[in-house]
Amino acid sequence: MSYGPHTTTDEVLAGVELTGRVIVVTGASSGLGIETARALAAHGAEVVMAVRDPGRAADAVAAVGSHGHLVTLDLASLDAVRAGADAILDGWSRVDVLVNNAGVMATPEECTADDFDLQLGTNHLGHFLLTARLSPALGDGSRVVNVTSAGHFISGMHWDDPHYRTRPYNKWEAYGQSKTANVLFTRGLAQRGRTAYAVHPGKIASGLYRFLPDEERAAIVGEQPVSGEQQVKTVEEGAATSVWAATADGIPSGSYLADCQVADAAAHATDPAEVDRLWAWSEEEVGETFPA
Repeated sequence: MSYGPHTTTDEVLAGVELTGRVIVVTGASSGLGIETARALAAHGAEVVMAVRDPGRAADAVAAVGSHGHLVTLDLASLDAVRAGADAILDGWSRVDVLVNNAGVMATPEECTADDFDLQLGTNHLGHFLLTARLSPALGDGSRVVNVTSAGHFISGMHWDDPHYRTRPYNKWEAYGQSKTANVLFTRGLAQRGRTAYAVHPGKIASGLYRFLPDEERAAIVGEQPVSGEQQVKTVEEGAATSVWAATADGIPSGSYLADCQVADAAAHATDPAEVDRLWAWSEEEVGETFPA
């Protein structure tokens, strides 16, 4: 079957059996996260739904059903990430797939509990630490799926001041930097022998856009021509590439994926020197080394 921008999660998973597989999905309480969890659970996977506020995850629980299990995880706090990772490890000795799906976009200037830029801290550093902590459970045949964005083309890493402590804040540059970090992290995992993919889901009218003014949101996900990258996807189409990355065979590790196909990432997100620099910097920021 030929896949493309209109491919849905159910089409990707047609005939796929996931019984016995344990899959962790962050940000599973809304949007792409719910759909990713629902689709995988529908094919038999046991899905650990890592959410910031379990009290607001009723819709997600209803969608996923008995194969879903809620765990509290706040990516904007390293202590909370450690606690969430411990809860996952206490419940499951093995994780077959980790889908680092949660994220924020174009937020007002704000810091995490650890004084990181909110977008870089949530989108990358929280997931970096979570992946490191879950690493003992990610055994042979496991894979990590990092949800990034074509927004990574906006900006590379700003090593002089990645957290905007002295320079003026720019919400889109900050978003682009965080999404570049997702791609660099994916490449770093692949270089260290892990199976990992960076996924661009496309434009989906979801809660990710909640921080944008009405006019700006409408310009991005409002009525647009039905062609190419400008087209807004449904959540079923947007989550399809994550599901494909989580289950398909033969995709080269470290790949950047879009529309259920291998695509080209920005040069600044694939530079080997930047991959190594991000890895070392991330370990220093979170205060932990990534297990070999």
